[in-house]
Amino acid sequence: MNKEEIEILGNNHVSTSVETPLRKNAFETTDTEKIDRIKGHFEKIMGELGLDLTDDSLSGTPYRFAKMYVKELFYGLNPSNKPKLSTFQNKYGYKKMLVEQNINVDSSCEHHFLPITGFAHIAYIPNEKVIGLSKINRLVDYFAHRPQVQERLCLQILKELQNTLDVKDVIVMLSAKHLCVSSRGIKDKSSYTTTLEYDGCFNDIDYRTEFFECLKSKIH
Repeated sequence: MNKEEIEILGNNHVSTSVETPLRKNAFETTDTEKIDRIKGHFEKIMGELGLDLTDDSLSGTPYRFAKMYVKELFYGLNPSNKPKLSTFQNKYGYKKMLVEQNINVDSSCEHHFLPITGFAHIAYIPNEKVIGLSKINRLVDYFAHRPQVQERLCLQILKELQNTLDVKDVIVMLSAKHLCVSSRGIKDKSSYTTTLEYDGCFNDIDYRTEFFECLKSKIH
């Protein structure tokens, strides 16, 4: 792939799969080993940029950078960090829409490794199972903390909730700002991206309309 094709791919935010692309041996090394290797690589990058790594302010940056990547920004790559999604029997027979909105999204664009920040709004209609509210937030946070494409993130959240709750009736909406748009390229500071995925009863416009109406409500 030449440089022009690489630029086109990144600018179009192409995603090739619902699954995050990972090598088969992605987790054969420990987090500590990964941090040490990334630290060494980033030292070389800083050196190529002409930075003086003997300066007190810069000397610890490669380690901090590596630790941040492995333990914080991209902790969602490791399936061992996946939150346990506790569900409960729907004993009270609740059959209407349950909406969890304004869930913080902090992710990273997989084409430029720049931040994606915004909010997720999620609804489902329970059948036999309900899920603890905080578990939805934790699920969003887990899938967000990996190099992402917003469309894929939307689908990953939807499919995981469907599998966990054993229902099709789920809708996921993400609205986010991409620093790869606002800080480079076109440098548009005001635009944001909205993606929407749904299944089951939400294929019916009346259910989607009810969901959108719920999003207008605010707690004062």
